[in-house]
Amino acid sequence: MPNPVEQLGALSLSLLREMGRMVNFLVYALYKIISSPGKPIHILKQLYFIGAKSFFVIFLTASFTGMVLGLQGYYTLTKFGSEGMLGSAVALSLIRELGPVLSALMVTGRAGSAITAEIGIMKITEQIDALRTMALEPFKYLVSPKIVGAVIAVPLLCAIFDVVGIYGGYLVGVKLLGVNPGAYFHEMEKSVEWKDVYSGIIKSISFGVIISWVCCYKGYYAGHGAEGVSRATTSAVVMSSVLVLIWDYFLTSILL
Repeated sequence: MPNPVEQLGALSLSLLREMGRMVNFLVYALYKIISSPGKPIHILKQLYFIGAKSFFVIFLTASFTGMVLGLQGYYTLTKFGSEGMLGSAVALSLIRELGPVLSALMVTGRAGSAITAEIGIMKITEQIDALRTMALEPFKYLVSPKIVGAVIAVPLLCAIFDVVGIYGGYLVGVKLLGVNPGAYFHEMEKSVEWKDVYSGIIKSISFGVIISWVCCYKGYYAGHGAEGVSRATTSAVVMSSVLVLIWDYFLTSILL
């Protein structure tokens, strides 16, 4: 019979080795960004892939998120006679929490999975080994541009999410339910502070690092064959989403 204590110890050591390898991967990628940045064209390609191609899904998600917040917020605030505070509720919910988190989750599902699959396929077809054979650094061409592109693109997508979501709440709250438009924007202006804005920016930047880091790592160390790539892609999306939610909690507790 297997010893439960030995199994627990082996699992703990395996997790520690995995965590150490992930940290080394990130540190080396950041070192390559600083020491030998690649050509700007590679970063622009990642900006287009991660940012521009995610615009539609971000716009659609933000629209309905803002409309749902406007609808639910209105019926909650009417119980206290505070319908005029709807703009504040929608804006603060989006800027501080929902904007960074939902935009990061959408980018993970659309771009993160593709990044893992791309690097994983290059791994199993030995294209990464071919780069090393030609004395080319794989991190410089495959990993670093993706991290830089995500760090730039995710905050921009988050800003778009916030603006579109606020106007989605405006359409439902003001145009559909009859909230005073002046009160909607006036209370928003009074309640939203610079601290709320920069907390959302910090979150979105850190989420961009998490998504690109985890997805590149899982693809770089994908198993053999199609099954290995599919497992790496699934693992990357799940781990990125969970880390985004966990890190959001810690940042919120720090930035309050």
